[in-house]
Amino acid sequence: MSELKSKKPANTAFKQQRLKAWQPLLTPKTVLPTLFAVGIVFAPLGGLFLFASDTVNEITLDYTNCITANETALPLSEDLYSYKFTSENRTVIRAPSYQLTQETSYLTGQILPPGETVPRCTITFSIPIKLDGPIYLYYRLTNFYQNHRKYVKSLSYNQLNGEALTAGDADASCAPIGRAPDDKLYYPCGLIANSMFNDSFSSLTLLNPQGQNDNITYQMSEEGIAWHTDVTRYRRTSQPIDQLTPPPNWSKRYPNGYTADNIFDPSKDEHFLVWMRTSWYPSFRKLYSNYNGEPLQPGTYEVQVDMNYDIRTYGGTKSIVLSGTSFLGNRNPFMGLSYIIMGCACALLGVIFLGWHFFRPRKLGDHDRLSWNQSGGLNH
Repeated sequence: MSELKSKKPANTAFKQQRLKAWQPLLTPKTVLPTLFAVGIVFAPLGGLFLFASDTVNEITLDYTNCITANETALPLSEDLYSYKFTSENRTVIRAPSYQLTQETSYLTGQILPPGETVPRCTITFSIPIKLDGPIYLYYRLTNFYQNHRKYVKSLSYNQLNGEALTAGDADASCAPIGRAPDDKLYYPCGLIANSMFNDSFSSLTLLNPQGQNDNITYQMSEEGIAWHTDVTRYRRTSQPIDQLTPPPNWSKRYPNGYTADNIFDPSKDEHFLVWMRTSWYPSFRKLYSNYNGEPLQPGTYEVQVDMNYDIRTYGGTKSIVLSGTSFLGNRNPFMGLSYIIMGCACALLGVIFLGWHFFRPRKLGDHDRLSWNQSGGLNH
């Protein structure tokens, strides 16, 4: 006769709920010192973080409407640019300006087909103080909702990892940018890749330094701007080239489609990897290039932009942001202000609870406070 199986839990501390536990007892002697300690620590830390943020020099230049300019330099209105410098001992800041020309080749060196040109915006601005490296060049977009549910889902990690996709996989993962009308698969597929920001920026040029005729160019590097994990993770697809076609908005980059010599490789395009890291907010900035050489000297600078990306179709704006850094990163007072507010709030609550405890003390462990000892309470 087989033994009857018992459903009784084993006699262990875990199954019999005998594990040791600790429940904090919130008393004035524990709560008040904690509130004052948090206030004493957080408020000075917030001040330090706010100070570190204020030490970052930053220039923001909105060039959205440069596409409507001409070869005559047009000054920017005050709402289109921002200078934030830490030094009070600085020269007069020149209002930035831009002008537009039509070029037959891209800044990257690619020659355009006969009869085609690219609008190039030349932005002139001033740096009144010496800026030490590293210096970072960002592009900033507004009113672009990269956090939209359909947008963030429209990509295929399998394809970016080098795997071949079927038509069904492309339609399921990358809709509505999965397949072309001729049934070729878009590579890379999806809304994120198709909407990739593709304005090109030149290096910074210092014009006529100290009255000299020769300009100085500070070469910006476009390497090392993406996460190392993305660079090592993504690779070129293993799918046959005759089954692939570039996304619709990449037609100028690949006018003749893909060939064995120019097939897209995500691991070698760090701008693409930066773009694929979608933002949580409709206004965001993304790193384009960096400079870590000799300090930038005060003077008038120039940067050129190939205007390939019309953000106005999204009702947004685009800007160049030239920024330094601190041990906390970019210029952002949010963390400092948060710590200060949190520290002050805890200190204020500590003072309120201390006064309450001093003027209206409450006896701890008072059995008269039990619910069944109150009028109208339960009697057991």
